[in-house]
Amino acid sequence: MTEFEKIVIGKSSVPSLIITIILMVAIPVAFFLYWRRKQKEQTNISYLIAGILGFIVSARMLELGVHYFCILADNPVSRFMKGSTPAYVLYGTIMAGVFEECGRHIVLKYIMKKNRTRENAVLYGIGHGGIETLAVLLPSMITYLVIAVLFSSGDVEHALSSLKITKETAAAALPSIQAAAAFDYAMMAMNVMERLLAMLLHIGLTVIVYYGVISAKKGCLPAAILLHMLMDTFAALYQRGAVPLWSVEIWAALWTVVIGFIAVRLYRIMKK
Repeated sequence: MTEFEKIVIGKSSVPSLIITIILMVAIPVAFFLYWRRKQKEQTNISYLIAGILGFIVSARMLELGVHYFCILADNPVSRFMKGSTPAYVLYGTIMAGVFEECGRHIVLKYIMKKNRTRENAVLYGIGHGGIETLAVLLPSMITYLVIAVLFSSGDVEHALSSLKITKETAAAALPSIQAAAAFDYAMMAMNVMERLLAMLLHIGLTVIVYYGVISAKKGCLPAAILLHMLMDTFAALYQRGAVPLWSVEIWAALWTVVIGFIAVRLYRIMKK
């Protein structure tokens, strides 16, 4: 497997990955501690748990079940999705918007009927965004760190053996190893920024959905779905290699500001 022998782990890969992992844990914890301390009387920890479970069920169970058929399995639908960037982007953004926002709506309207406060809506968003970081992205960063540490020793055979990579699995493993090798402080900054924006996004969208629930305004849920789709558009394009990573962050920042502006206005209205 000569392609692995060409891999050189950058000097900043290991330290930047360590810092990224620390910050990925610190970001959701800091959001929770700050909000809980500031709004202790108006919040109930059950909403944090509801946000966590809502994400797991809607995004990691139901949505992934659909993804398995439409993307991962080998069938005419998955082959069409993989072969068409517009179809892939439209499908990915719709699935993320529908499953996550409808999940929020169902939990907040039909399950969490007690202690309904605007402060608890924010806590729900913190739980939703926090578990996405800790359960979905953090494991990938830890895997990259393990790869970087093993390959930094220079013993490729030992690294491949430790990672249980064989000739049959080499092609599938190579992109992850290359990503770990290329990880640097710039990638660290973009990953951390993306998580901060994602946390604010989930809080903002939860407030929008929550406002629709308590005010019985049916347009809030479709609006949240559309905003979520728009937010994810460049991320889906990046997965297809159509846009550079930096453009994803700029696009995400733009829509986070838009969603934040709407959420803040609705949050203030709910005080009246």
